[in-house]
Amino acid sequence: MSENTINWIAFGDIHQSLNLPSLIPDIEKAATVIVTGDLTNHSPHGAVEKVWDSIYKINPRILAQAGNMDRSNVTDFLKTKNANLHMEVHELAEGIKIMGVGCSIPTPFGTPSEVSEEEMSEMLDRTYAKTGEYDQLILAVHDSPYNTAVDIISNGMHVGSKSVRAFIEKVQPDLVICGHIHESSGVDNIGKSHIINPGMASGGGYVLISLADGKLSADLKQV
Repeated sequence: MSENTINWIAFGDIHQSLNLPSLIPDIEKAATVIVTGDLTNHSPHGAVEKVWDSIYKINPRILAQAGNMDRSNVTDFLKTKNANLHMEVHELAEGIKIMGVGCSIPTPFGTPSEVSEEEMSEMLDRTYAKTGEYDQLILAVHDSPYNTAVDIISNGMHVGSKSVRAFIEKVQPDLVICGHIHESSGVDNIGKSHIINPGMASGGGYVLISLADGKLSADLKQV
């Protein structure tokens, strides 16, 4: 990582897999490690702590949020670490802000943290209201935007959130890091918003976000 560049690492859909952080090049030098959701599988006792420790021992600068597979105790734990991203806004660097929204719209599997499209829209709007002034905005959202290259399941159906897509169309964040749809790792654009889904952590995908000379960029990477 260049000394003249600020770098962040983002990934998600960990599902209690502990290997990825140790495999990402220069993760210990990242200004922040960003986790977009699904740290656990229904949050059994001690699971979030193990996931946290697997990252913290390499880089203690973490922001994370619960996905649909996480119970409320994950958010509670992250708050005790001052690391919660769900429905919060953090300044990553001067003029660069990140807002986070976890959970997902309903799935066929009845997972712990599902919300309606209306609730998703409200969470996005309430969180955006906290952003204030910024030069560039990153949206870390667990659910993927509907009808994109990053919300397609194995049968070809688009199953992402229409509320997430509508929010991106309206606000046009510079960068969107999403997840949830494991098999739809990839990139897309909605207007000026660059969207990346790194896929499931056990698959080795992550996002390298960089700020150089005031310009924000992001690339999908693979270990």
